[in-house]
Amino acid sequence: MGHPVSTRELIDLIWADDAPASALNLIQKYIGALRRVLEPAVPARAAGTYLLRRGNAYVFSAGPGTLDLVTFRELLEAADAALARQAREVALDHYVKALGLWCGPAADGLSYGPTAMPIFAALDDEFYAACAAAADLAVSLRRPERVIPPLQLAASMAPFHEPVHTGLITALGVAGRQAEALSVFHAVRDRLAEELGIDPGSALQAAHLRVLTQSPESPVVTSTDSEGDRAPARQAAGLVGRGEELGVLRQSIEAALTGRTGLAVVEGEPGAGKTRLLEEAAAAADQRGALVVWASCLEGDGTPSMWPWEQALTVVLDSLPALAREKWLAGELGRLLESRDDEAAPPVSGGRAQFRLFEQVVTFIGQASAERPTLIVLDDLQWIDTASLQLFGHLAGRLPTGTAIIGALRDRAPTPGPDLSRVLAAASRLPSHRRIQLGPLSLTDVAELIRRETGQEPGADIARNIHVRTAGNPFFVRELSRLLSDRGALSDGDASARAGVPSTVRDVVRDRMAGLDESARDLLRVAALIGRDVDLGLLARAAGVGIADCLEHLEPLRALGLLETGPEDPFSWRFAHDLVRESVMETTARLRAVRLHLRVADALEEGQADDESVIERLAFHLCAAGPLADPVRTVEALKRAGRRAATKLAFAAADRHLESAAQIARTAGLPELELSALSLLAIAPRRQAGFGGTTFDLLERAEHLARQLGREVDAAGLLFARLFGAYTFLEWDRVRLVRRLYEQGEASCDPVVRVYGRQAWGLHQWDIGNIGEAYRCFTANNPALLEGVVSSHSETPIRRDVSGEWPGWHAVVTALHGDVETAGTIIDKWNGPDDSYAVATWAYYTTIIATMAGDAGWVMRTIERWMAVGTGLAAIQQEHYIRLNWYWARALTGDDPAGIAAEAEQLLAGTLVDPPRWGVAYHHALSAEMWLAAGMTDEAGTALDRADQALDAYGQRYAEGLVLLLRARLLHARSEPAEVVRAAAEQARDRSNERGSHLFARRAETFLAEL
Repeated sequence: MGHPVSTRELIDLIWADDAPASALNLIQKYIGALRRVLEPAVPARAAGTYLLRRGNAYVFSAGPGTLDLVTFRELLEAADAALARQAREVALDHYVKALGLWCGPAADGLSYGPTAMPIFAALDDEFYAACAAAADLAVSLRRPERVIPPLQLAASMAPFHEPVHTGLITALGVAGRQAEALSVFHAVRDRLAEELGIDPGSALQAAHLRVLTQSPESPVVTSTDSEGDRAPARQAAGLVGRGEELGVLRQSIEAALTGRTGLAVVEGEPGAGKTRLLEEAAAAADQRGALVVWASCLEGDGTPSMWPWEQALTVVLDSLPALAREKWLAGELGRLLESRDDEAAPPVSGGRAQFRLFEQVVTFIGQASAERPTLIVLDDLQWIDTASLQLFGHLAGRLPTGTAIIGALRDRAPTPGPDLSRVLAAASRLPSHRRIQLGPLSLTDVAELIRRETGQEPGADIARNIHVRTAGNPFFVRELSRLLSDRGALSDGDASARAGVPSTVRDVVRDRMAGLDESARDLLRVAALIGRDVDLGLLARAAGVGIADCLEHLEPLRALGLLETGPEDPFSWRFAHDLVRESVMETTARLRAVRLHLRVADALEEGQADDESVIERLAFHLCAAGPLADPVRTVEALKRAGRRAATKLAFAAADRHLESAAQIARTAGLPELELSALSLLAIAPRRQAGFGGTTFDLLERAEHLARQLGREVDAAGLLFARLFGAYTFLEWDRVRLVRRLYEQGEASCDPVVRVYGRQAWGLHQWDIGNIGEAYRCFTANNPALLEGVVSSHSETPIRRDVSGEWPGWHAVVTALHGDVETAGTIIDKWNGPDDSYAVATWAYYTTIIATMAGDAGWVMRTIERWMAVGTGLAAIQQEHYIRLNWYWARALTGDDPAGIAAEAEQLLAGTLVDPPRWGVAYHHALSAEMWLAAGMTDEAGTALDRADQALDAYGQRYAEGLVLLLRARLLHARSEPAEVVRAAAEQARDRSNERGSHLFARRAETFLAEL
């Protein structure tokens, strides 16, 4: 607040590298909308009180209490000041007020780019730090209940933030809510172990210990404030897609409940949801009255032996009567469960003593199960120590009735060791045994998990993107959906595909890579740069090793679950998850990645130099290799990639390739190559929805280069391409470009340059409504030159990408000039059997001419042909116009004219109005004609008002004669006096004749004859 933020900074914060051409206009619209939200009474376009313009920047100016963030920081400063003077209660009041301002993550629900992410993350960190400080103060004052709601909110926002969870556990414990405190600790401990593979930090463990050893006291004073304002935490994700597996575990639990035994083992990759499945099964057993005993095995040599059994058997012991507890603690079991000073006792040794202990455990659990059916849950068996594994095997083979054991382990990272595999194999031969392999979630299940995790309904593209990137791994799905939700990108399919890697996923992958040797890590990094699917031959060439050595190095990567082989082809490799591949790429140092990209590019050229299907991949790797790659080689590859992408109608990709080629050539001082890339770029956008601001800049740069290199004809062609875009988007100063090109043409000796100039002048005359002059310009040019024949005075032909539609312009102007039959003949040559784009162009110009002539039947016949051929993605922008003309014809032929008119106006508003495009006034006039056909004169009048506004605002007046004629028809429909209607129709006729628009003049004459 109070600091100017430039429009450039705002654009970067909102869109980063994907800013649209109209970004500046959108910023201005957003500012206006925000002003109206802040001050609804402020008139349109007024600056208001808060958001003020400072040059090319905006500044937010507000008084105290206006911005929550400013108030939050002021309250924290007040708390610090109160603490400095030992006013601790006052400080706590300030903290509580400050924390109460938060209701979720900063910028929650907003869409923003990567530039803004660290800003909002830093704001969240301020909240977390304040929560931790407030928790310490509240606990010391015995007022923990005042900070529990914000701590719960912070814990839901930051599931791995240990200081926040430490504060919450401590506050809950001191508030007398030990069960909740322990539940929070267990949840965060399991989350850290399952998802990051680490133990809780010392502060978390100390908080847990304090809760466990806390003596019962009178409850602390609770606040009388309502908790209705407590911010909701993120909705629990719930169990998704594991119904069948849960049913199997329930069968094992049911066996124990009915006096039998149950044994089940769940295995799957990290993040597959094993712990979550066990939690659900444990909850089901608890609801049925079973004693549920939970223990987790921990990674690391520092973990005490028999640690999981110490946890489990302590809970079982606590469930027994006091006399029974004393009896068991006095025997062998006491050595395991109690700390004793037994230095004077003889050492326990030998297998016989271990057997006695194991048998005592069997008897002990049998006694507990006789009192109450017992479920023992052992999680993370892959970390189990040797002694605990031996007891597990012994107990599984001699399981007392009324008892069930459910265990879970990873099947990779790490792969189960031989001892564990042997014990599990022995257990699998027991009649009560059930083995469950957790696979990936289906696409439907992924969509449901996203919905439950974020509370938002994901679109099909979003769900599909997340499913592909995560390969259905629930942990990866949750983390990626959280990341996208926090960025406000769950409604944007493209953004979901572009989103980075959640830090939790990255940490897991780094942990798995830690034990690899350098050669395996290098191979993994090369594979990550190649892509999700890894060609074995390409990988071997890029890594500089033979196929056999490559396979040998891949094996440990497969064992860790980083790479896997295809189900049908053992020599086809792919990453287990796309997020894993992206995580590996993020762990690769920048300079190292650059070198590896060049190695991949060399390997691609070595093995598939003439294969056009790999050219875009080659261009990508050469571009990523930066200065290490020869710029000429990179530019040529990018040009080939641009042509390849355009052939596949991937126009956005073609633009990216060619813009990159031009930039690299310019940086390297290669003007000829830069011009060739820019010239290709001028072609590609012509077949898209239109030109953008960046394309305009590049075309101007290309024209400048062409003139520097002495290529007059090329420069004129590029200027014409730039001019075409200016007329497409009705730029206010488009006449400036026309005059430049026209004057250059008239001064040039080259006939091609003169043709460009005259065509540009004809386009301008059509635009401003001088149809007679436009007709003379278009018909005066040499037909041979228009067809691209090179004259003896010019070595360069007309650019076909800019002249390809000149016959269409000629046809429309010919029709407006009064010769509709000749106009149809001019463009009928496009109506061929093979070229769908040519048919779309034919349909585009034919339907324009037919609507101008008022011939709805001609439009309908043309549409039938267009639909039969189909244009796919070849002519998206033309399709908008064709559909608008089709709506007009349907309305005029009696097919629900009111409904069709409403649909047409919706399409018009979404395609031609903002930003304005060629023909917007004309199509508002067609809308008015549709409303007249429906007998709805008010709507017709509104449409004509919009047409008049467009005529005045954009200066495109070729539709003026039609608008005047429809005004006369509207007067007639409203039963105005005959002389008033006749005067309006005569004005339309006379104005059209003055401008050479004889087609509209004849239509006005026909209307006069009907009066």
